[in-house]
Amino acid sequence: MSPRGERFTQSTARELVKREHIIIVCGRYEGVDQRFIDKCADAEISIGDFVITGGEIAAQAVVDATARLIPGVLADETAFERESHWNGTIEHPQYTRPAEWLGMRAPDALMNGNHAEIEKWKRENTGYFKVMECS
Repeated sequence: MSPRGERFTQSTARELVKREHIIIVCGRYEGVDQRFIDKCADAEISIGDFVITGGEIAAQAVVDATARLIPGVLADETAFERESHWNGTIEHPQYTRPAEWLGMRAPDALMNGNHAEIEKWKRENTGYFKVMECS
């Protein structure tokens, strides 16, 4: 894990899950000795442009995002294909019960039980994003 590393994305997780073994090295405070990186690291990964005390939390994010792609980890192995960032989209807004909360109503299309209408609403309210490259 390194603030200088390549930005971790869903695509990175999809590449990492193909590997048989992964070892994540986490620096503390000032990072990892460059000689070790030069000799032992295949890649440096960053989770964003901010400072945290060590790489452990960043490593947990990488492990969680990657592990859930391993067959059998999720009950429905195709579930992650419908989630944010899988195919260049941001998932639609989520609503739970009650139908009205603090005077705000959930969309009627989600409350009527018509699965075709629900799917149509989800498609219409899914956002697209452009993957940004960091330099």
